[in-house]
Amino acid sequence: MSTAAIASFALDPHDAALLADPYPAFNRLRETDPVHWSDLGYWVVSRYDDIRAVVMDRVNFGQGDFVRNIQLLYGPDFDVMSHPAYCWLSEVFVFQDPPRHTRLRGLVTQALTARRVQEMRPRIQQITYILLDRVIPNGGMELIHDFAYRLPTLVMCDMLGIGEDEADDALLSALNQAIADSFLVLEMRALPPDELDLANRQIRFLEDFFRGIFDKRRAEPRDDLATALLQARENGEGLSEREMVTVAIGLFGAGFETTAHMIGNGILTLHRHPEEWARLVAEPALASSATEEILRFESSLTATYRTAFNDTMIGARTIRAGDRVLALNGAGNRDPLRFSDPDRFDIGRSEAKQLSFGGGIHFCVGAELARLEGEIALATLARRLPNMVVQTGSPAWRGLLFRGLQRLDVQWASA
Repeated sequence: MSTAAIASFALDPHDAALLADPYPAFNRLRETDPVHWSDLGYWVVSRYDDIRAVVMDRVNFGQGDFVRNIQLLYGPDFDVMSHPAYCWLSEVFVFQDPPRHTRLRGLVTQALTARRVQEMRPRIQQITYILLDRVIPNGGMELIHDFAYRLPTLVMCDMLGIGEDEADDALLSALNQAIADSFLVLEMRALPPDELDLANRQIRFLEDFFRGIFDKRRAEPRDDLATALLQARENGEGLSEREMVTVAIGLFGAGFETTAHMIGNGILTLHRHPEEWARLVAEPALASSATEEILRFESSLTATYRTAFNDTMIGARTIRAGDRVLALNGAGNRDPLRFSDPDRFDIGRSEAKQLSFGGGIHFCVGAELARLEGEIALATLARRLPNMVVQTGSPAWRGLLFRGLQRLDVQWASA
């Protein structure tokens, strides 16, 4: 990357070269200008320790004024809250600061407990088997839509009490497409009118769908996540209906984005490093550490934003109150000051604390579930399809902040 390119560095989702392989640019930026002022009006922080400093510091950094942040993309006259997709996004607790963030996250973690997640292990394994049993006789599949999208979607449906009789192929496809379309607003770029209209329509569909789920659980409580969200209380106060719907979409979508793309990115990366796929096939118990390495090496979350509350120093640069900061997790995960030989993919790597789940009060609330789904998916694929052949050349990527594949074709010898 030239000096001129660094001067205007931005996460441009239309830059085909950056989308195909952002890491050379990330590495050069980290090495030459680790606290970089972009011409687009925000700081880009790319060293591991600096990223940790930003995301862990709840005094000097947070989400800030949501409307102002979106208007930085569209201009000061853009009516942010007239668009359902942005209205929803403004209410997700990830984009809130204390005290509202504290209350909402506390109520969610009451419902999505570590025990509830671990109790899902047998069911996640069963769903994984069901999905593979459907495709193995075919001798191949398009892994993203046939497996990677469906696994976290079915798991979340199960947790919310949406039964197999309800979660048919048509509903799963509609939910997956609605999440993909409405989550366009998470890319933090100005959407053209047709994409923004689509995101607005799809978020309305999701709101209506989940509102219906909670109406059913009020009438007929069950031992599921939807009922737990209805019953969660803090100082006698629970989630409003609007908050429950917002939380449900957020959890559903986060599982979709994080887990689905981690599986797709992981299978691609493992087959670009065939010695590591052979290693996993020989020892499926490595699936847990392989999941962590995939999250580090080819993260499905490339970056996260914060707003400075106060003037503060990062590296040798002064970040002014009100400045927007892009913490480049994908660059921090390849920082040689934190990880040995960071551009080497090693599923047995023992170094922990990759940055892909964020940090501090905004650490991903579904991280344990995502890790569990990744571990089970990778171990089962290695056991059931050890001779899988993956089309690794020139894959089609969607998104940059949320980095994942549009499709990934795989084949094997059918029985």
